[in-house]
Amino acid sequence: MRFKVEINQQQAYPVFHLIDTNTGCIAEIFAFGGILNAFHIPLNGNTFNCIDGFSTVEEAQESITSAFKSAKISPFVCRLHNGTYHLNGESYTIQKNYLGKHALHGLLYDAVYKLESINESETAASILLTCHYAKNDAGYPFAFDISLRWELSPNNTLSITTSISHQNKDAIPYADGWHPYFTLGGPVDQYFLQFDSDTQLEFDADLIPTGKKIKDNRFIEKYPLNEIFLDNSFELAPNGKCVLSNDQFELKVIPDENYPILQVYTPDHRNSIAIENLSGAPDNFNNGIGLLMLVPHNEYQFKTSYQLTTL
Repeated sequence: MRFKVEINQQQAYPVFHLIDTNTGCIAEIFAFGGILNAFHIPLNGNTFNCIDGFSTVEEAQESITSAFKSAKISPFVCRLHNGTYHLNGESYTIQKNYLGKHALHGLLYDAVYKLESINESETAASILLTCHYAKNDAGYPFAFDISLRWELSPNNTLSITTSISHQNKDAIPYADGWHPYFTLGGPVDQYFLQFDSDTQLEFDADLIPTGKKIKDNRFIEKYPLNEIFLDNSFELAPNGKCVLSNDQFELKVIPDENYPILQVYTPDHRNSIAIENLSGAPDNFNNGIGLLMLVPHNEYQFKTSYQLTTL
């Protein structure tokens, strides 16, 4: 069988490896957080990992909130103003995690997922992970079910499909995203970035959207990141993609239409860059930009893919 799945049970929670035995491409997925912790491709007799991840599951447990590396962002994305929003005449305040005065990056970044199924074939390897959010936070008292399908296929292509459904009486507010940090080796200042957008959402000093938009066409074409500092949201064109490159590698980030917002963040250490696919804007429980109201008994899906190649 060309594609296979291996499971490491030696850490705090299972670690899954999706493997292309023909090429040696490997994706490493943690049951903790459902996160992509590594994505290796062969290089000169060794392998190269484009994910800035963790050394162990235990390290991820201890430090996930320091940078939210590869975290699943759900059921709200980025910052929620003062952690508070209003729905159907009621006020809700998130309890879980704050940066300053604003709630940050949702509620599921440290959830532990259950393995539901494995698929191995000549064309792909995949795992299906599931989790039930059981109204654990008083600020989001709406239970829902989430599943993550990670799939490795030919040409060093890894895709992640998130599915959401719920059985509440009424529609519930929702936003979805991912927070991976990518490295191509060397500092970010040696990278180039291109994505299909000429529009940036204006942020205030707290990185909350103001509702205004800014024209920004720097990244329509391949653009150097030397001394460029980003923590911004961009509106992607329909079927838009993002390409990160240096003199050795090209990484393509290809979201479907349900991830219309691209958030890009360059951390101070500049050894990696966060490229985040989002279903809506930060604070959209309040500003409504891309806010989804999920209808009971329906299933909603969000998909993005990563492809890493050598130049």
